[in-house]
Amino acid sequence: MATVETTYVGGFRTENTHLQSGTQIITDAPTDNQGKGEAFSPTDLLATALGTCMLTTMAIRTAKDGIDMDGAKCAITKIMAANPRRVSEIVVKFDFPKSYTDEQKKLLEDAALTCPVYYSLNDSLVKTVDFGW
Repeated sequence: MATVETTYVGGFRTENTHLQSGTQIITDAPTDNQGKGEAFSPTDLLATALGTCMLTTMAIRTAKDGIDMDGAKCAITKIMAANPRRVSEIVVKFDFPKSYTDEQKKLLEDAALTCPVYYSLNDSLVKTVDFGW
């Protein structure tokens, strides 16, 4: 069974529906590639998937230990390359509003660097991660 249904609606834009929840996301081509840049581009979603997967995996893995991650953030930077046009690097910079022990930091780092999206991305895509410790 499909996970997402995507419809091209014209103007270099798609509407995407998560079939289980009905949640929708619109994508738009970026301004540097004939789009209006009025929504996430497909490559923005790729970069976003890495950051959100890392945060979610950290929270899941550390919940049993009572490690509070509420308010944790990450800034995600997507770097493009040409010939062929592709995402060449994703930079994820974390900001944790709480302090953690060295053991907790190790758990958080291990969880982030073993999330499913991290493992799914090709090794040629540079993944630069700054935990901000």
